[in-house]
Amino acid sequence: MDQPGGKHTIHIKDARLTIPNLITLVRILLTPAFVIAFIDQRIVMAWVLFAVAGLTDALDGFLAKVLKQRTRLGAILDPLADKALLVTAYACLAIKDWVPSWLAIMVISRDVIIVGGLAVLELMDVDMRGRINPTRVSKLTTLAQIGLIFFVMLEKSFDWNRPDIQILLCVITALLTLASGLHYLFIGITLFPNGPHNGNGQPGVGSGPKLNP
Repeated sequence: MDQPGGKHTIHIKDARLTIPNLITLVRILLTPAFVIAFIDQRIVMAWVLFAVAGLTDALDGFLAKVLKQRTRLGAILDPLADKALLVTAYACLAIKDWVPSWLAIMVISRDVIIVGGLAVLELMDVDMRGRINPTRVSKLTTLAQIGLIFFVMLEKSFDWNRPDIQILLCVITALLTLASGLHYLFIGITLFPNGPHNGNGQPGVGSGPKLNP
């Protein structure tokens, strides 16, 4: 909420640890558990943990909306938890040569660039909440990335051998990852102070936080 004189204050609920935020923290903790299960060759346990983490992703977003507990902390933790899980999973699969190394590098690079860009914008005092939302291509990208992980891990768990399907999923995932990465890059550039234009189509300026309740 803005105060007279151009000063900005953060509503108290932006600083508290809400139920959705706690669920997000659980997802973060599931990432090392997934790695441990994967390293120990407990592949079934690994993909079960991955599935549970995916369910917590849907649950925290749903509860944040229903309980009206969307916070700045949640806006930071949620994408970090998602990307930590996906980056870790693709790194593990690439080390085992279960997915192409170039695809893992593409997925990891995209997420590192996005998180790094968001961190820079935050340091430049640009409020991200409500300005960068998941796009349709981004949602499809996440779906494809998760789907490929599930397929590969199920394939290894039950000794399937469908390289044709895996190649198709890899190509789809790569194309969507590239498209969504370029899209977010363009959006991020428009939000930089003094950039081509800000989120409202106006010349970019270094606006301070505009946190709503």
